[in-house]
Amino acid sequence: MPASHFLLLGLICLTWAGNFIAAAWVVGQVEPLSFTVIRFAMVLVLLAPLLKLPARSQWGGLVLTCWFMGGIHFALLFVALGRSSDISSIALLMQVYVPMSTLLAVMVLGERIGWRTTAGILVAFAGVLVMGLDPLVLAQMDVVVLVLLAALSLAIGTMLMRRLQGISVLNFQAWNALLSLPLLIGLTLVLGESMLPSAEALARPSVWSAIAYSAIGASIVGHGGFYWLIQRHEVNTVTPYLLLVPVLAVVLGIVFWGDRPGPRLMLGGGMVLAGVLWITLRMRFRRRPPPAQPPAS
Repeated sequence: MPASHFLLLGLICLTWAGNFIAAAWVVGQVEPLSFTVIRFAMVLVLLAPLLKLPARSQWGGLVLTCWFMGGIHFALLFVALGRSSDISSIALLMQVYVPMSTLLAVMVLGERIGWRTTAGILVAFAGVLVMGLDPLVLAQMDVVVLVLLAALSLAIGTMLMRRLQGISVLNFQAWNALLSLPLLIGLTLVLGESMLPSAEALARPSVWSAIAYSAIGASIVGHGGFYWLIQRHEVNTVTPYLLLVPVLAVVLGIVFWGDRPGPRLMLGGGMVLAGVLWITLRMRFRRRPPPAQPPAS
């Protein structure tokens, strides 16, 4: 891989890691679901010209994939960020979507895994248990549940996306925004939340800058850049570097957010990342799958 491609991959990982900071800051200014609605609306406005009708056979899978990878996943994640003062634990916990995806592929798609991959899954989930013993994590168990549900939603969406055909990454992003918005609007109505932030929040350029960073930088540019890279390099060359995202998110959380992760959190997080890396090496390098969404950010 040329140095310029490594630089692009590093910038993508840094952008996705920074999205945890941006999202955590925004949900301190506006309601999490309001932020989610505006974020998807901004993506839709920018990518609407790229909407192309998929084949009729793809519609059911596309709707479910967008709901799980888009609306449900991001709503749960942003609500968790709004309830937590700690970004590091959320960034690390989200990585369990990888072993969850592998288990779902075994149970639903009938894929087979060996004992080495199973060991990686067990290490990752053991890391979650170790993290759960950290006092910081114990103090916010509601956040842990929300993050694990967000990870499960992303895992389900990842599994469903593997069945989609003939849909490019930016076309998928456009459909993801379009199909997720009705779901998110319905959630705001059911929960009695406002779909729009207060006039004071809307008047602040910093709020719009953070939303634009999340929608344009993390979603459109980040996912588009990743797709561009995996079109030019083997998946096994690019995918392992995605583990830089939670590592960088922890670093950014410590430097800019004031996170102070304890030893159990760091040990458990390290176990999760080690298990995820091992699963990635064992499962995703056997063959080149159809390009799929990277970890949502």
